[in-house]
Amino acid sequence: MPAITVDDILVLPRVPEPDVTQTERKVTSVTTAPSAYEGEGFPVRRAFAGVDLDRLDPFIHMDQMGEVDYGPGEPKGTPWHPHRGFETVTYIIDGTFRHQDSNGGGGLITNGDTQWMTAGSGLLHIEAPPEELVVSGGLFHGFQLWVNLPARMKMTTPRYQDIRAGQVALLSSADGGALLRVIAGSFGGPSLDQHCGPGVTHTPIALVHATVSAGAQVRLPWQADFNALAYVLAGSGSVGTEKRPVQMGQLAVFGAGDGITFAAGPRQDMDILLLGGQPIREPVAAYGPFVMNTRAELVQAFEDYQAGRLGSIPAVPADPHPGHDVL
Repeated sequence: MPAITVDDILVLPRVPEPDVTQTERKVTSVTTAPSAYEGEGFPVRRAFAGVDLDRLDPFIHMDQMGEVDYGPGEPKGTPWHPHRGFETVTYIIDGTFRHQDSNGGGGLITNGDTQWMTAGSGLLHIEAPPEELVVSGGLFHGFQLWVNLPARMKMTTPRYQDIRAGQVALLSSADGGALLRVIAGSFGGPSLDQHCGPGVTHTPIALVHATVSAGAQVRLPWQADFNALAYVLAGSGSVGTEKRPVQMGQLAVFGAGDGITFAAGPRQDMDILLLGGQPIREPVAAYGPFVMNTRAELVQAFEDYQAGRLGSIPAVPADPHPGHDVL
């Protein structure tokens, strides 16, 4: 996996293990993501399938995209489509994707980059491989996460954040057994506050891509008022002190507490995505590309889209290498 890494993990700041006064979170479920196709036909795994929204809150949906090795002419994307009422977080581990929206945001994201789009009041959006990748083919792997917005923020002004791989905060587990790439949020106590991830979130969350060395066990402090989820991107291992087995394509949901434990199997490294957020605890009315609070708001979103009030398809492509956020 070419996502950002370091030659010597031991030079990184270390996240201390939870102390004896903190409560270990127990694993409440392990589910397997079913395979599907998205957009024009690229393969995905539906990471949250079969899990109640109450257990996921504030997260709504997540797809693991790939891992797939395309032949020439095979890479696919999505056509133009609308969004309203939530944020999309797209993280690319392998390959390249081009994003563009009707609010002026967009660009290329590649190995270890993140595109964070706040749809808010609404916009149109497209995701597609660049022409040179379509011609050559190649490896493609990443995920897209949908983060809900509270009712008071549903109609906020759309925002785009372009997060380069080199901007993520890099930390080490206490014994150096895992590299932690912090995309958003922070953990580990006040001594590590300066190592927050670069993602600016309307809904408080933590998002971490961890690579765990074969045979290593990791214990991390976890914010008590956040939920806690762990999705295996590659490899296999276990979660919780009860050592529930997990493998690629499986999601573990943790219960209440202050710390989480996970480990890689003895033969290979494990890549795992750690997610946590402060539950919004509001009604969710979701259908297709819209996430609102009521059915009436969903109907209004469809009417606004059909009337062209969510924007129009831009005539000029977005700058492929944006240098700053587009608000």
